[in-house]
Amino acid sequence: MTDTAQTRHIPDRLHSRAARIFKSWEALLLAVAVAIFIVNSFTSPYFLSAWNLSDATFNFTEKAMIAFAMALLIIAGEIDLSVASIIALASTAMGLAVQYGAGTSELVVIGLSVGLLCGAFNGVFVTILGLPSIVVTIGTMSLFRGISYIILGDEAFRGYPPSFAWFGQGYIYWVFTIEMLLFVIIAVIYAVLLHKTNFGRAVYAIGNNPTGALFSGIRVARVKFILFLLTGLMSGVAAICLTSRLGSTRPSIATGMELEVVTMVVLGGVNILGGSGTIPGVVIAAFVMGLVTFGLGLLNVPGIVMSIFIGLLLIGVIALPRLWTLLAQRTTR
Repeated sequence: MTDTAQTRHIPDRLHSRAARIFKSWEALLLAVAVAIFIVNSFTSPYFLSAWNLSDATFNFTEKAMIAFAMALLIIAGEIDLSVASIIALASTAMGLAVQYGAGTSELVVIGLSVGLLCGAFNGVFVTILGLPSIVVTIGTMSLFRGISYIILGDEAFRGYPPSFAWFGQGYIYWVFTIEMLLFVIIAVIYAVLLHKTNFGRAVYAIGNNPTGALFSGIRVARVKFILFLLTGLMSGVAAICLTSRLGSTRPSIATGMELEVVTMVVLGGVNILGGSGTIPGVVIAAFVMGLVTFGLGLLNVPGIVMSIFIGLLLIGVIALPRLWTLLAQRTTR
């Protein structure tokens, strides 16, 4: 007798990949970005200018470079609130070097080196001494910027070589800036690092259960130290681009940028408590924040109002999942 029984395929997931993508936070953010773009195009006649849109990218590229590294750090259960102060210190070091005749290549090395050293400084206190990262980086936030104020006071460093302006003011083709190219390259690097490598899987494991990750053979302290190095390095890259774009250094440079970086990361779907998040979400969140701030700027909205909006956005994004959970619990009773 012939066996006519057929093997039944049982899916390992209840929804298809397309359905999961459609219902994801990233899809919602993308829809919000499109809606903001459409609204901006109607509210200001200058918004759809190619050169204005190119200028709009400066509202988020430097912050997003740091946000990619910050995303990995927050996913691992840590945070770095000193990133804006690292920018100030790196910019001050570059400005000081210019006074002694440093060229563009030396300035780049100095900016990256200061960022790495600051990241290592934070990493030592967190991973070796075991101090809470939020406490350590609040302290170094004041320390690094305080050093800049001691060196500069109310003065400013100027006189950067013309070739240094290429990083923050250069264009690769038509309206496409060097900063935008760096943004794309860094986004791809961090997406591959987080989503396609063992290191990225270790970051997720640490954020979900650091003790379990340690007993599974992951060198938790080492991974976290590398993440602090990456955050410092990206702050150094942002310092180079921002200083190049402004053409001068003041101790107040990048003040408040840490709030925008964290908002960008959390808006991108990264859990502030660690364990989950994606780089594509951070990329879309960067565009959302860039479009919002640029649109408000075209409407002559004061900077303090933008700061209030960003603060409310950060609180709202953090509170929304909790409110959603509480609402779901009430409806199931």
